[in-house]
Amino acid sequence: MTSIRVGICILVGYAVLAQGAVEIWSTSVLEIGAAALFFLWGVLSLRERRVEIRWNWLYVPLLSLEGFALLQWLAGLSVYPYATQIDLLKTGAYLLLFFLSLESFHTLEEWRAFVWFLVGLGFVVSLLAIVQNFTFNGKLYWFRVLPQGVVPFGPYVNHNHFAGFVELISPLGLAMLLSGAVRKDKLPLLIVLTVFPIGALALSASRAGILCFLFEFVLLAFLLRNERKRSRQLLMASGLAVLAGFFALWLGLGGTVERFAHSNLGDISHDRRVSMFRDTWRIVRDHPWTGTGLGTLRTVFPGYESYYDGLIVDHTHNDYLELLADTGLAGGACMLGFVGLLIWRGLSNLRAAKNSLCRSFYSGALVACAGLLLHSLFDFNLHIPANALLFLLLAAMTTCDLAEPRQSYPQASLRS
Repeated sequence: MTSIRVGICILVGYAVLAQGAVEIWSTSVLEIGAAALFFLWGVLSLRERRVEIRWNWLYVPLLSLEGFALLQWLAGLSVYPYATQIDLLKTGAYLLLFFLSLESFHTLEEWRAFVWFLVGLGFVVSLLAIVQNFTFNGKLYWFRVLPQGVVPFGPYVNHNHFAGFVELISPLGLAMLLSGAVRKDKLPLLIVLTVFPIGALALSASRAGILCFLFEFVLLAFLLRNERKRSRQLLMASGLAVLAGFFALWLGLGGTVERFAHSNLGDISHDRRVSMFRDTWRIVRDHPWTGTGLGTLRTVFPGYESYYDGLIVDHTHNDYLELLADTGLAGGACMLGFVGLLIWRGLSNLRAAKNSLCRSFYSGALVACAGLLLHSLFDFNLHIPANALLFLLLAAMTTCDLAEPRQSYPQASLRS
């Protein structure tokens, strides 16, 4: 399944670099790529005359939510079936890649290669963001013209979504460093690859992103605490904090400090954000059970908007409220089930991990998911395809069984 693993890495890198895959053309490529990889997996499985399905508890809420959205579309429960159909295709691509990650990443070595790819991707994207920040000419990638008022950071057109990307990537490197899961000859490389995204995050001046990263750092230190290695872990954590701090200061934090004190260009004002929350909650109250249909907020919101400023609201800056508005209590139950199962399986796997590498992968992926879930209270990172895909792949990592041999997984076999 090497080709499937390589294909997943290519799609992840593409989605991030293609402005988070938020435009129609980039989202379509992601969907087609996911379908092509699924077809390839089917061909490879049939050629081996054996199909193995590895069970994961997260399938329950994910498939339930996708099934309910399909019911909204087929049964006319959506106020705008076309928008629901478009979102079904997108979430279907996420599910296919979630499935393929579980089917193609079987061993600890295979997951380690994926983690190193993500850490390397985080470094490249952060380096791009830093260079672009200091040489910005008003265009994304120095040639892509953007709407007036849009100030990109890295490949993302919103600094908060770049921050969401860093929140997903940086805990992986931090976890390997704090757990001592990397050889000494690779330690300097990993430190560089880990510190660069943290410095870029500080430079992005995303308030929610910086606060969520600090939450991740504290949570990761708590999960990886080890009485026998406390001195070494404390020294490593302190050293990383000092190094990241000096790097951020060297880059310049004037804009970050100013942004914590004031709202800058492209920000959503406090009053505007509160009004969006309140108006979205009115949608939830009017459609409590089944919602208005997956992906229909943009269509429904103008009828509830109480703070009009001439701007179109694509997403409420709260992923949970938007899910409730779109899918009602049915979708809310799926959301709670997903979060509960993610925490349960992640902590169970972390407790059962037999070596430092397993512990670093479980804890890093779990903390990354927790950080983005916290950020989702203030933004809509889970509606950015690149970040949503990364989130699901890390959720797969923290809930799969890295420590057990392949044959011990529950499986269904079809022989011909």
